[in-house]
Amino acid sequence: MITCPSELREQSIAAVATPPGAGGICVVRISGGNVFQTVNRLLGAKVQRIELRSKNTFFHTTIYDCETGESIDDALVLIFHAPHSYTGENTVEIQGHGGVIPAQRILNAVLKAGARMAEPGEFTRRAFLNGNLDLTQAEAVCDLIQSQTERAAAAARVQLDGALGGEIHNLYHLIVGLSADLEHVLDFDEGEIADNFVHQTVRQLQQLKLALERLISTWREGELLRRGVLIVLSGAPNAGKSSLLNALLRRDRAIVHNLPGTTRDVIEESYSLSGIPARLVDTAGLRNSEDEVEHEGVQRAYALIQQADLNLLVIDQHAMEREQLDSIVHFFNQDTLLLVLNKSDLPAGQQTPLPCDAPMVAVSAVTGEGLDDLKAVMKTRLGITDNFQSHSVISQRHLEELRTAARAVEETLQLLTIDTAAIVIAAGYLREGSEALGRITGRVYSEDLLNNIFGKFCVGK
Repeated sequence: MITCPSELREQSIAAVATPPGAGGICVVRISGGNVFQTVNRLLGAKVQRIELRSKNTFFHTTIYDCETGESIDDALVLIFHAPHSYTGENTVEIQGHGGVIPAQRILNAVLKAGARMAEPGEFTRRAFLNGNLDLTQAEAVCDLIQSQTERAAAAARVQLDGALGGEIHNLYHLIVGLSADLEHVLDFDEGEIADNFVHQTVRQLQQLKLALERLISTWREGELLRRGVLIVLSGAPNAGKSSLLNALLRRDRAIVHNLPGTTRDVIEESYSLSGIPARLVDTAGLRNSEDEVEHEGVQRAYALIQQADLNLLVIDQHAMEREQLDSIVHFFNQDTLLLVLNKSDLPAGQQTPLPCDAPMVAVSAVTGEGLDDLKAVMKTRLGITDNFQSHSVISQRHLEELRTAARAVEETLQLLTIDTAAIVIAAGYLREGSEALGRITGRVYSEDLLNNIFGKFCVGK
């Protein structure tokens, strides 16, 4: 693993920066101290050397294998001089023909010329170590790449633009300033301390506490945007689960038939619920079956029910008996359960009494009646709001550090309220809080922290 910035500047790394598969172009990115010398070995003898060319320009050329002299590909070569590049180092991008083989041929030629293969996230890691990004922005790069909805991409873009890092930066300087003020007071005798010093400090700490709590409150939204939710449709055979899946997706994804047991395996589709990415899963009808394939499908359904963030238990009130319903409901966590009373378009008949107090919505998967109401209740159960405005949303890592800082502020407040003489202890608490905030942006970091963050990136970013 990379251990220090000085080593980074001495080594050139390379990777394919475009996804594998057929495409118009491939991009091979090379960055590091000897990148120009490396790329020069790939060019013909009459081609002007890279370091003599104007910075931030590009040219068309042929790429050669430096060992065999074989012509590899025609390409555009883009030149970026430090510090005006993504990594903050001298960087070259070679744009060749798309496809798996052309990209691999160019990369192999670059590695032969002296670069080494980049590790996951190493380009962004170098951008952080060279001061081009803070850690919140680096994490936003990964969030943006992995975003599945417009809302998730917009939130990642806000963070990449520095909104979260800016807020943490301001809170960091505030807590450091308060800690410095408390330590400065230690140089004075008790009688020389201003009468309103503790009162003013407490007031600032209360404001700091409110700011930390506001950021902490964004965790749920950030978690939903990054992780998404699992929504499982289940119920007895012929309750209309597959019809409901098709109605929510607005296309015929699952086979619908009046023969019980048509769905025997899990059917999963991506779904967006007010911009929150969701996995919408249709499952086999819940019943005892002698058919081995159907039995396996039922067992998979029960496993997914236990994992779900929201369980849509689809019920045909016109057909299901109370005993059958009782045998199903006890498998569900009531906190995740939403009863969907399907086939509301059929004439009302004798209805099965419901065995629990879970929220319920009447729908018709055939006509679409009640689907808007169903989506509204789904969002309520999952804590999803429609009013999305561009603002910072934190991750699990940020949450833990913010809670550490908030505890430090709370302990300081309690100490100053009870014992104003314990200023030295109070200053120690605030130092702990400042270190926690520093770890969010990368003012304070360790190799383990960087490995954990950048290990989640793809190679080439």
